[in-house]
Amino acid sequence: MENIDKICESESIIRFPDCDPFNHLNNSKYIDYFINAREDHLTKYYNFNIYQVAKEQGISWVVTKHEIAYFKPALLMEKVVIQSAIRKMGEKDILVEMMMWNKDKSVLKSLLWTNFTHINLMTQKSEKHSDEFINKFKAFEIPLENISFEERVGQLKNKVAVN
Repeated sequence: MENIDKICESESIIRFPDCDPFNHLNNSKYIDYFINAREDHLTKYYNFNIYQVAKEQGISWVVTKHEIAYFKPALLMEKVVIQSAIRKMGEKDILVEMMMWNKDKSVLKSLLWTNFTHINLMTQKSEKHSDEFINKFKAFEIPLENISFEERVGQLKNKVAVN
């Protein structure tokens, strides 16, 4: 990812209950690690507590789509680096790109694109982001050219160590 000042980052250790018999992180658990990291990133980098906002304002975001690519396995007790960045800030939704790397960020292990849709918790319907929210988060956006997930995977395969 580029624009280093807009990229959130944290470390995590791959734990035993999340691994398969080969000591690889189970495919379904990658999403858990990514979402937990993103939640931490919101607090640390944006000073934004989604639970407090839900309680006080009655709004939140729900996952409406995941697209994930696996390049190299994350291994039992391995320390990984998880990065996240806003790639598209929409009227009602946000596209967040997340990457899992080895400790020194020399090997990309996985890529996740997640769409979050803004909802009103009382009506359970999507609604537009407030101007305040857009002003706060648009500044962190790192737009991608108009490409598909598969094209992004191809870009990364050509750019970083994944094989």
